[in-house]
Amino acid sequence: MTDLDVTPAHRSAREVLSWSRAGVDPALRTAVDRLPESMRAIAGYHFGWWDEHGRPTGADAGKAIRPALVLLGAQAVGGTAQGALPAAVAVELVHNFSLLHDDVMDGDTTRRHRPTAWSVFGVNAAILAGDALLTLALDLLAGSGHPAAARSIRLLAEATQRLNDGQAADLSFEERTDVRLDECVRMAENKTAGLIGVACALGGLFGDGRPDQVEQLRQFGEHTGLAFQFADDVLGIWGDPEVTGKPVYSDLHNRKKSLPVVAALTSGTPAGRELDALYHTDGRLSGVELVRAAELIEASGARAWSQGRADDLLAQALVHLRSAEPAEGAERELGALARLAIHRDH
Repeated sequence: MTDLDVTPAHRSAREVLSWSRAGVDPALRTAVDRLPESMRAIAGYHFGWWDEHGRPTGADAGKAIRPALVLLGAQAVGGTAQGALPAAVAVELVHNFSLLHDDVMDGDTTRRHRPTAWSVFGVNAAILAGDALLTLALDLLAGSGHPAAARSIRLLAEATQRLNDGQAADLSFEERTDVRLDECVRMAENKTAGLIGVACALGGLFGDGRPDQVEQLRQFGEHTGLAFQFADDVLGIWGDPEVTGKPVYSDLHNRKKSLPVVAALTSGTPAGRELDALYHTDGRLSGVELVRAAELIEASGARAWSQGRADDLLAQALVHLRSAEPAEGAERELGALARLAIHRDH
């Protein structure tokens, strides 16, 4: 048994994340070191390891919830976290591939409290770095030597295709005035829930779990992921920049058709109609207009609805987790991670 699998009992969710980050980071750095220098420089900057000149920094590298789900998923079915390390790194690479590309497509200039990679290195370089991370993820799984490697590659590739489809839908919503709420939910299922679901499934596979356990873990992750997106969209409007790493009203500034926004726009309420008129005016929204847009979303009931959906999905996720018949400690910690993902402002 390795140090990664020698863990104290009754850890908090944040302690689990620290454990995961400490265990995954060395393997992640080793993997990134295999990239061509041009890609490695951008990837290391994006991960917060160094600045644009290659000087070491102590920047925020993110919470690494997805790799933690992989490691705990393996332990949940009787496997080891160390044995699931290649899958955990692969999932983290795919997640960050998506972030590099999303920042370009959304025009975001801030992530994790520092300038985004594309705003420092340029659009084309950031896109290529994202491509490099995706390719590296699949290569890690292929070279893991685990009997479930081929199955894991297929699942991760499927989740990535869903992620891309969700991002395409998200971008198309910006050009449309008739986005339905069911379309928005499906977009979130593909863009966010799919990868979190596959993180849990890969943990089960690399832990040599039974097929039914792997499927229940995947369902736990899918429901947690969708709940996370509902909560994240609320934070994208009302979140503290210290929590989100982005400016206040970030999603409204970009006029994103997020879940609470679409819920408000399709609510049939006076507030929803006023928001529709405001959202489709020409030019940038002023500070006063951003405040008003947030007030209208809340007045329509969309904020409360989104928070309620997150809580309902979390409850469903925990039912699937129990159905996987996980080891007691892993069940407790997976549940704690799910709660933290949805209540990050607490």
